Amino acid sequence: MASSAPPSIHHERPPFYRDVTVVKWAVQVLALMLTIGALWFLAKQAGDNLRASNVPTDYNFLSVNPGIDLSSGIDTDPDTGGRALWVGMVNTLRMAIAGIFVATIVGVLVGLARLSNNWLLRKLGTVFVETLRNVPLLVQILFYGAIFASLDRVSMDVGPINGWFHLSNKGLSMPRVHIADGFYQWMIVIGIGLFAANFLRKRRIAEQDLSGEETYPILSAFGLIVVIGILGWFVHPIFGFVGNIFSSLSSAVSAIPEGAVQVLIAFLSVGLSVYWIRGFLKSRRTPAGLAKLTDDDYFRMIFAATGGVLGAVFFLVLWPGLSSWIINSGSDLFEVLSNKFGNGRSGRPIDVALPEVVQIGKFPNYGPSGLNFSIGFAAVFFGVVFYTSAFIAEIVRGGILAVPKGQTEAAAALGLRRSIALRRVIIPQAARVMLPPLGNQYLNLTKNTSLAIAVGYSDIVQVGQTVYNQTGKTLPVVSIWMFFYLSCSLSISVVVNFFNVRMRIVER
Repeated sequence: MASSAPPSIHHERPPFYRDVTVVKWAVQVLALMLTIGALWFLAKQAGDNLRASNVPTDYNFLSVNPGIDLSSGIDTDPDTGGRALWVGMVNTLRMAIAGIFVATIVGVLVGLARLSNNWLLRKLGTVFVETLRNVPLLVQILFYGAIFASLDRVSMDVGPINGWFHLSNKGLSMPRVHIADGFYQWMIVIGIGLFAANFLRKRRIAEQDLSGEETYPILSAFGLIVVIGILGWFVHPIFGFVGNIFSSLSSAVSAIPEGAVQVLIAFLSVGLSVYWIRGFLKSRRTPAGLAKLTDDDYFRMIFAATGGVLGAVFFLVLWPGLSSWIINSGSDLFEVLSNKFGNGRSGRPIDVALPEVVQIGKFPNYGPSGLNFSIGFAAVFFGVVFYTSAFIAEIVRGGILAVPKGQTEAAAALGLRRSIALRRVIIPQAARVMLPPLGNQYLNLTKNTSLAIAVGYSDIVQVGQTVYNQTGKTLPVVSIWMFFYLSCSLSISVVVNFFNVRMRIVER
């Protein structure tokens, strides 16, 4: 009997409304449209309600004189609301940057003290941590403010070292180191010194690995920088020709046509999307070829391409003035650099201004020459530094204890001193554990500076409150607060994540 042929199998494509790919894309597009529509509806409703309640939402106050005076900062008599908020931002950044630096040093020292074999040092570290981290920060700030307020009044012969260090109920005043005429030319010499020092450090490390003898690469590099810096103190005027280079660049930038810059920006927008898509496809490539792309992969590539095209249209059509702003800003920047690096700046790179007490009217006060810290600044600074350093100390202690004990024993078996073992063996491994929580503490310190309003220090919150009390623009000021602290938090996170990635263990 003849064998029958196998029945043929026909694969029919399902209707589009049952196609999995079509349904996925339709749902994602619909969800995106609903989200955008909901956000637009909420924003419209909020705007209508605010206008009906006569709540101002414009930012005109940034260019209007608010009629306020600030207690401290780069400008105590700002002529616009924007300038006043800028002074508050600078005060906050100065507090945060200095606080992060000092809190890290204090926290590391206290954390090491808690692991010390010395009983007294270990107990002092424990008392420091357990006391300061369990007392609310606001209470500590008020406590330090009360201490400074109880000091003697400022007088013409105020001490403890008259003419060098002044301490009174007006705050602290000490010598101020500031840049002078030859600073920028001197920095060129320092840059050359850093390049040479890095080369020397690598060579010393190679010699140390080859011979096994201690070559002190860090100390040698630092010594070379010091020698070159001292030499540059006297020879830095020879780099005055750099100012002419920046002047030529300023003229060249100002001569660029605006249309060319506009087209270049559009090409960059599209080019970035193409670059991202190529990198994305490269990440999906295997030795056998390009892996099968999912619907999510296609959606991400289409989203990137759409973003690049919309960005190009935005810069070409909706924001044509961007090119003019870039050209003018670039020309002004090179003009400023031309002035900073130009000829005629033959003075010393760095100078020191001693503090002074001046009497205006009946009451003496600190003069502008020294580095002055008000009571508010000192109270907030000591508060956030000691409070944050207590948490950093525990992070350091926990990070060191997380290193396997065998590493410490191996370092001791090799005859390494405790300090060398910490620097070469323990701390580098502990840093991988410590860095993420350290980043969180830096974020907390930056945001905790907003408590400066309790002691009248002119940070961005205190200045912003004064501005919206004068202008009635509460929502715009609060939005500026949010944007400022968000920018600070993201900037700190980027820096911490950069070092976190650099220090991670590379595995296969």
